Amino acid sequence: MPALDTRAVAGLLREYAQRSALRGGNPYRAKAYSRAADSLAALAIPLDVLIAEDRLTEIPGVGEAIADIITKLHKTGTHPSLEKLRKEIPEGVLGMLSVPGLRPEKVLRLYNDLGITSLAELEAAAKDDRIKKAKGLGASLQTKILQNLAVAKSGEGRLHLHRAAALLAHAKESICKSRPELKRVTIAGDFRRGCELVGDLSMVAEAGKAAKPPPTDGLQIYLSERKHFGAALLFATGSAAHIEQLRTLAAEKEMRLEADGLHKGRTLIAGEEAEIYRALGLPFIDPELREGRGEIEAALKGKLPKLVTDQDLRGILHRHTDASDGTETLDTMAKATRQRGFEYFGVADHSKSAHYSGGLSVEEIAQQQRGADRLNKRFGKDFRIKGIGSDILADGSLDYADDVLQRFDFVVASIHGRFKLDRKAQTQRLLRAISDPHTTIIGRMTGRQLQRRPGYEIDVEKVLRACAKHDVVVEINAHPWRLDLDWRWHQAALEFGCMVSINPDAHSIPELEHMHWGVLMARKGGVPADRVLNAMTLPEITRYLHQKRRSLARAA
Repeated sequence: MPALDTRAVAGLLREYAQRSALRGGNPYRAKAYSRAADSLAALAIPLDVLIAEDRLTEIPGVGEAIADIITKLHKTGTHPSLEKLRKEIPEGVLGMLSVPGLRPEKVLRLYNDLGITSLAELEAAAKDDRIKKAKGLGASLQTKILQNLAVAKSGEGRLHLHRAAALLAHAKESICKSRPELKRVTIAGDFRRGCELVGDLSMVAEAGKAAKPPPTDGLQIYLSERKHFGAALLFATGSAAHIEQLRTLAAEKEMRLEADGLHKGRTLIAGEEAEIYRALGLPFIDPELREGRGEIEAALKGKLPKLVTDQDLRGILHRHTDASDGTETLDTMAKATRQRGFEYFGVADHSKSAHYSGGLSVEEIAQQQRGADRLNKRFGKDFRIKGIGSDILADGSLDYADDVLQRFDFVVASIHGRFKLDRKAQTQRLLRAISDPHTTIIGRMTGRQLQRRPGYEIDVEKVLRACAKHDVVVEINAHPWRLDLDWRWHQAALEFGCMVSINPDAHSIPELEHMHWGVLMARKGGVPADRVLNAMTLPEITRYLHQKRRSLARAA
C-alpha cells in the first residue's frame, strides 16, 4: 500500500494513544503518544522527508521509540501493537475518552457493564438514567457526563494556547531553516487572535510569485508577494465576522477588500494591514480584538482601548510555595520573581480547609509571615511579599478568622469545593465572600478548566456588579487550563467599574511564564493597563492596599 501522509499517521498515533490508555498500565505512555500526534499535526516539513533524513526526533515529544512507531505507521498503515489493541475494544468506544472527567477505567466500565460503544449511546444512556443505576458508576458520574458532553464537542480538535504556541514556534523554525527564501514568516489564525483554544494552525510568509507553499497536512501555510503580504495576513488571521464587516465598510466607501488587498476600481490602494485599516478610516485594530464584537464601531468612534502588554505588569500576585502545594520555597520564588524584574510578589498559598493541597494552619501562616518579613527586610524598599489565598466556604465565609486575615497585605478568595451548588446558591456564596471587607481579589471566578470541566453555575453579571460595589478585584487566572474569567466578560467588568489582576496561579518557577497567557486574555477582552491591579508600581499598589485596609478599619 502507498505510504500514509502526515494527517493519517497522526490519526493512527492518536488512536494508539487512546487504546493504550484503555489498556491501562503507564498513563504517561498514552499521553506521550497523544502529544506526539499533536506535534505531527503542526509539521512544516513533509513526514516522508523527516523519515528519509532520520530526523523524526526533531519533532517535539518524539523520541526513538515513538519515532519507530511513526515510521511503521507511515510505511505500512498500521503497527503490530495497534492491531492487537484493536481486537480488544470497538472503535466507537474511543470517542468516550473525549468527555472531560471520564477516565479510561470508567469508559471500560461503561463498555463492559452497559455495552455502550459510542458517544451517542453514552448520551442516550445518561438521559435514560441507565448510568446512575449501574454499580460502580452512579448518579454523580451520570451528571458529570451530561454536563461535559457539551465541553467535549466544543473543544474537539482544538489545542490549549501554550501547546499551540510550542507547536507553531517549532513549525516556524522548521520553515525558516528549510525554506530560507521565505521572508516574514508570521503566525496567523485564531492563535494570533489570542483565542483560548486553537484549532487553526496557520502562518503567512512572503515569497516570490512562482513560489509554492511547503506540502503540509495539518498546518496551513499561505504565501504572498510582498505588496499583498499584509492583506494575506489579515485574511489568514480572521475572524470571519471581522473580515466581513471590513468588507462591508469598504463597499460603503466604494472600495473592495480582497485577499490580495484593498482596491478602488482596478487600483490596489493598500496591501499592508495598517494601510488597509487607515484607508478605511480606521486605526490599526489589534488582532486579539478582531472578533466582530463591536471593535469596528469602537474604532470609528476613536474608542479602541490601548491594550495592556506584558511589559506593563509590575508585580505577580497569586503564587504558591512549598508551604502548600507549590514546588519551591518562599525564598526561591521571591528571588525568581525579582530576577524577572518584578517589584512585588504576592504569596497566595492555600488556606486550612484545602487540606488536600497542604492548606496552611494558623500556626503555619505565622511561620510563613515571619519568613516574608525577613525577606522584606533583606530586599528593602524595592520589593515586597505578603498575602494569602483563602477558601470561600460553602456558606460564603472566608476560611480564616478576621484577626488572621487582617495580617495580610491582600487576600485572594477562591472556591475550591462544592462546585455543584445550584446557580442561586453558588452566586450567593460568592456575593457573601465579596462583601467581606478582607477580600481583595476574587480568584478564578467560575472555576472552569478548559476541555476538562465547565465552570460552576453563577450569575456572572451580578457577581461582577458586586465586585465593583465592594472594590474587589477580578482575577484573570493566567493558567492556560483556566484563563478564567472568560474574556467575553471583561468588557462588562470594566463597564461596571471593576479592576482586574492578571495572576499566574504559579506552583513552580516555570509557571511564572503563565503571565503571558493572562495578558493575552486581557488583551482579547479589551483591558487597558490602567485597569490592571498588578500594572501598578510598588508605591501605587501599596497606597491602594493601604487605603483598602483603612476602609476595613473604619468598617470595624
